[in-house]
Amino acid sequence: MNITQAQRQTRILVQAAAAACEDKKGQQTRILELDPVDSGLSDFFLVTSATNERQAVTIADEIELRLKRNFGVYPNSVEGRRNGEWILLDYVDFVVHVFRAERRAFYDIERLRKSARPLTPGEFDAELKIALAEKTRAVRKKETAKKAKPAIALKGQPAAKRRRPAVQRKAAKAPPKNTPGRATSGKAGKKR
Repeated sequence: MNITQAQRQTRILVQAAAAACEDKKGQQTRILELDPVDSGLSDFFLVTSATNERQAVTIADEIELRLKRNFGVYPNSVEGRRNGEWILLDYVDFVVHVFRAERRAFYDIERLRKSARPLTPGEFDAELKIALAEKTRAVRKKETAKKAKPAIALKGQPAAKRRRPAVQRKAAKAPPKNTPGRATSGKAGKKR
């Protein structure tokens, strides 16, 4: 299955949101890939349940925090946070639904989206591993480029001694110490 970079990024974001649900003890977390013909609004639904309003708010907060911190992504809109029965986080390409268990059974989004294809966490994990490998390669490439900068040449020194150790550089910059017998400035150094 060929996917674009934008689709890959969306999958990574959905996987990160699903991991946040699992970490905050969300129950029956499901990822639904919506049929493009059936749904022009979004690509994925992430649906999870909470046992009470406080847990629902905590799950929604954790998803928001992780996506903001790790990817710099903010929800386009957030609804239902105040009462915590059904919190909806709209990230345009995917929508997160955090339900109380009773509300989820009542609305039954999975039944309403019968054409949606449930995805396994393994499919998302493979995408996440690819993205992390690419990010690691990019960081290592930057580090290698920084290390490859040419050394600063000191005037009149051979190439082998172009960089002096930090202790030598500090000693070279330090002002000369007064030696006994040398006149110094100020009242103590003036002869009368």
